[in-house]
Amino acid sequence: MISQQRKHDTITNNIANINTPGYKQGNSVNRSFPEMLIALSGGGNGTNNDVKQIGRLNTGVFAEEEPFTFVQGELYETKNPSDFAIASFIEVPGVQFDASGKAVQEDGTKIFRPQAFFTVADANNELRFTRNGKFTVDSAGQLVTGDGLRVVDQNMQPIVIQGRSISEVKANERGQLFSAFTGEPILNAAGQAVQLRISVLDNPNDLIREGNGNFRLANADDIPEELGANDRVQVSQGFIERSNVDANQSMVDMMAALRAYEANQKVVQFYDRSLEKLVNEVGRV
Repeated sequence: MISQQRKHDTITNNIANINTPGYKQGNSVNRSFPEMLIALSGGGNGTNNDVKQIGRLNTGVFAEEEPFTFVQGELYETKNPSDFAIASFIEVPGVQFDASGKAVQEDGTKIFRPQAFFTVADANNELRFTRNGKFTVDSAGQLVTGDGLRVVDQNMQPIVIQGRSISEVKANERGQLFSAFTGEPILNAAGQAVQLRISVLDNPNDLIREGNGNFRLANADDIPEELGANDRVQVSQGFIERSNVDANQSMVDMMAALRAYEANQKVVQFYDRSLEKLVNEVGRV
């Protein structure tokens, strides 16, 4: 019942974020505990012939993990110059991924399609990764996320839009920033061309969800590789990536979890009634 409740909570969270830009659907995975072999041993000579096998006993299930579905969400045009979206279709040579972004090799090893993310930094300069590109410009002229995390460039430095409006900034498909009027690259304080840092995670399931569309790595010191020249990733300005939650399937799964919860609840109620009869009726015989 607890496992079904957690599954229901996961699906409810997905539905609540169906309109959240860049949201990636979570999935509740249940696994059964190991079965036990029940046997009855008599009071004989203690040999194997003195043991009678009764059968197997299943000890229940538990919610093992909550992996994410990192399939590409639909891009929606907002025409807002501070909105950015990533279309990520990174390939691995010799590997054919299915629709969910997973491949199983001959030896049973699972491989997941690498995914690209915007790279942002919190107040402690710890990196976070997001597909929610609905950015704004704060009072200091820095490009920030909706919850105030700073968007960083290829040098891990905050992207500062000073002396110009964000509408004067254009980004190409690799995340490089240019002046909308002159076409010249936008430079940082060190005179270097500014480019959105797009981090590529070889296994996106290593990420830990933090909320507000942000993910982190378990080891804060790990720095993912930057977008490679041959990676099939395209940055689109004036677009956002919609949630990849399948609303229809989520409703079906939620009802299935509710029905499974109710079925287990009735079993518990049956045992309660049986014990009640045992205590109140059989004891009087």
